[in-house]
Amino acid sequence: MIVVGVDGSRAGLEAVAWAATEARLRDVPLRVVNAMPRWACENVGGRYASVATWMREGATTVVTAGLERARREEPGIVVDSALLPGDPRAALIAAAEEAELLVVGNHGLGRVRGMLVGSVAYGVAGHAPCDVVVVRQVPVSPLGEVVVGLDGVRTAESVLRFAFTEASLRGVRLRIVHARPGMDVSGFETAPHEPGDEKSDIERLREVLNGWRQRHQDVVVVDDIVKGHPAEVLKQAGERADLLVVGSRGRGGFAGLVLGSISQAMLHQAPCPLAIVRT
Repeated sequence: MIVVGVDGSRAGLEAVAWAATEARLRDVPLRVVNAMPRWACENVGGRYASVATWMREGATTVVTAGLERARREEPGIVVDSALLPGDPRAALIAAAEEAELLVVGNHGLGRVRGMLVGSVAYGVAGHAPCDVVVVRQVPVSPLGEVVVGLDGVRTAESVLRFAFTEASLRGVRLRIVHARPGMDVSGFETAPHEPGDEKSDIERLREVLNGWRQRHQDVVVVDDIVKGHPAEVLKQAGERADLLVVGSRGRGGFAGLVLGSISQAMLHQAPCPLAIVRT
């Protein structure tokens, strides 16, 4: 099952459209959900009964619009809806326990003016029990490719599994980007890699990659090693991609950090739908 969160915004409906197509490709059901305060779900009488009724009616209108958009986008899929009690982030994370994918729009409830990604999208991306797709925007004329960013062997297996599957389902090529930074984000030259270590790292990545090539021989693979900061390289590579795929944790991540620096950067900068794969 795929779960998609809606909040009445245009971004939420775009997320529903993307999720509906994904449900068709995966041949799984789609559930459209909206979160509302717990007290409004449970309050059936008393002083604030009319307010609770109004809020429930509004939430029902939101999920109904999501259902209609999903059915219009993909008439053949199985789709239902649910109203979730509680904070949107916690409610979506709980709903995703039964899902293989959670989809949200880039702006959601609780967004702060000036932020490039909503607090709901940011919150679920790091804590959901499944992979998450944040639908920022869909390119008008996509090139027909999935772009995946690799930054180490540790996260490669799960990220490549997701990326190869998506490319195969969509019948598009897979562009694998491995960025080798020459400058860090503050503008200072990074310490050079030991030649032996760099070669070993790339060789290990290629071994993992070759295994997935064998499993998905239907997928055309373009393998790029690009010099540049990973965030900027991935942003450019994803400008006309159908989907950009990154891992939730990257090279050099500290224990306790929910998202790696590259996945955080892509949440704010990705020019296309972004998949954050649990690693």
